[in-house]
Amino acid sequence: MTSETNDLQLAADFASASYDDWRKLVDGVLKGAPFDKLVGTTSDGLRIEPIYRRAANIVPITGRAATAPWQVMQRIDHPDTAAANTQARHDLENGATGLALVFAGANGAHGYGLAPTAETIERVLDGVFLDAVIAIELQVGPQSRMAAPHLAEYIRRKGISPGACNIRFGLDPLGACAVWGSSPYSWEEIVPAVTSGIKGLAALGFKGPFAPADGRVIHDAGGSEAQELAFVLAAGIAYLRALEGAGIALEAAQDMIYARLAADADQFLTMAKFRALRLLWARIEQACGLTPKPIFIAADTAWRMLTQRDPYVNMLRATMATFSAGLAGANAITVLPHTLALGLPDPFARRVARNTQLVLLEESNLAKVSDPAAGSGGIETLTQQLCEAAWSLFQQIEKAGGLFAALQQNLIQRKVAATRAARETDIAKRKTVLTGASEFPNLGEAHVAVLDAQPVALESYGEAKFKFDALPPIRLAAPFERLRDKSDEILKARGARPKIFLACLGTPADFTARATFAKSFFETGGIEAIDVPAEASPLSPLPSGERSALKASGEGVLLSSRNPSPAPAPSAPERPLPMGEVTYFSALAAAFKASRAGFACLCSSDKVYAEQAVTAAKVLQAAGAKHIYLAGRPGERETALRDAGVSDFIFAGDDALAMLQQAWQRMEQT
Repeated sequence: MTSETNDLQLAADFASASYDDWRKLVDGVLKGAPFDKLVGTTSDGLRIEPIYRRAANIVPITGRAATAPWQVMQRIDHPDTAAANTQARHDLENGATGLALVFAGANGAHGYGLAPTAETIERVLDGVFLDAVIAIELQVGPQSRMAAPHLAEYIRRKGISPGACNIRFGLDPLGACAVWGSSPYSWEEIVPAVTSGIKGLAALGFKGPFAPADGRVIHDAGGSEAQELAFVLAAGIAYLRALEGAGIALEAAQDMIYARLAADADQFLTMAKFRALRLLWARIEQACGLTPKPIFIAADTAWRMLTQRDPYVNMLRATMATFSAGLAGANAITVLPHTLALGLPDPFARRVARNTQLVLLEESNLAKVSDPAAGSGGIETLTQQLCEAAWSLFQQIEKAGGLFAALQQNLIQRKVAATRAARETDIAKRKTVLTGASEFPNLGEAHVAVLDAQPVALESYGEAKFKFDALPPIRLAAPFERLRDKSDEILKARGARPKIFLACLGTPADFTARATFAKSFFETGGIEAIDVPAEASPLSPLPSGERSALKASGEGVLLSSRNPSPAPAPSAPERPLPMGEVTYFSALAAAFKASRAGFACLCSSDKVYAEQAVTAAKVLQAAGAKHIYLAGRPGERETALRDAGVSDFIFAGDDALAMLQQAWQRMEQT
């Protein structure tokens, strides 16, 4: 038998494993605990099992053609037209295949954007060949809606055939109304304006599509995947009805609408969401009597997942989001630069955003296979679950009278608000981790450069006659970042941040885990944890004879402090300490005082806490600690610890944000 034959039959040497075999092993590990302990849930309450069987019924999903790359879109949002033109030309020369012209006031502008004037169009597109297979996407708002006719006029004057251009015009009044929470006009007044604009562009020969059903509205506001999909369906059907009512045949209107979804770092949910939209839209087309066509889906990496702190982590988030959207068949992807939450991105941030896509396309070959997730038990199940949940909500919107009516009734907003509140609670409790913001902070991170640019001033759009709850964009890390901002302001004004002293009891094996937890806990809120390395400790373990004598007398409490040199003993706590303890704990008091921290946190194992925490708390309180925390749950010792001066306990699953906000309030009062 040849070595090649041996390699091919290698798997046959092992017994096949079934789902039931896996369950038996898992049940042995769980030791009687419920299996549901391993089951997760999404924001929509959908179950995520720890393992899935191979999908039995595979529903074919038609989207981007196999081997066809998605459009590599790059944001053009610099308010200065010369700088914007430089950005556009550089991006196209270095791998981008499309430009997203983001105008001031658009839903995705995030503070910047182009001025909506004919002169802006002229200057920004100078040297850009619009009939050379370059994709253009307009992101406009009510105040910048004239960008579409300005672009059409520019193309006419250049003598370019509209039919040779690949332009998505971005006319989306419904998305703007949802974000603003108001409108100067009723839906009946909006329809003729938007349909006449679309009909005019189509009459000039532009292929479109013209009107996006923009799910970013929901995602940016903290909503769920099913809510985002239902919003897209409702917006799409509203535009279809409007176009049909304006005399456009449904077959033509079908090609005038496209979708936009947010892609975030949750790989499986993002893939399932994009796949679900194709199935759902095909169902709508069939219900309209149309032959289904794959709807064009544009993807933006998610705004809400961006952090200002440790922004380089945003590169990893964007990579995961792009990977997921690309595999799920997105037709175009725009990567938000990793510094966008800090300001207008510089050339380096823009280059990374562009090359993130190019690496995945050119080096990882993600576009070579069409719908590679097909047949995956987990993703197929999530896709179907999302379809069912989104369709149910879409039906509720339809029963309310359509999307605009549902917004007026706050039907969508209430659901998004509930989801956002639950999401924010999970982030506050650090059940959902934001690396660099709510976990693993770096107080000494270097300054990240952004461009200095003056945003465009826009004229008022008109009096808001129709008002309802708004769906403004949020960033999930913002509450923790506000605390870090306060810390930075104090550092700049006083030369030092607020501090907390970590009183590490016992040996490194005892205290390292909780000291690490406490350091991360407090520094996510900008409170510097004073934590001197163990090798710098001035204390050696007590000699065995002294330890035995103290233990025999019932007075022995051992402490391994990781702090500066000893100092005189602290003022006496409630009960006089024996001389051995006074000598030993004097170093703890001295280290605390030398730290110049007002607060302290005890860190060690439960065993050491039982022996030392009460005395250590009394010593710290006598040394001037204004507030004392303990890392861990108090258990049955809570009363004794509180009597000794411990005021709060920090542990995994508690509301970290609330605890940090309270710490800041106490610090500001002292």
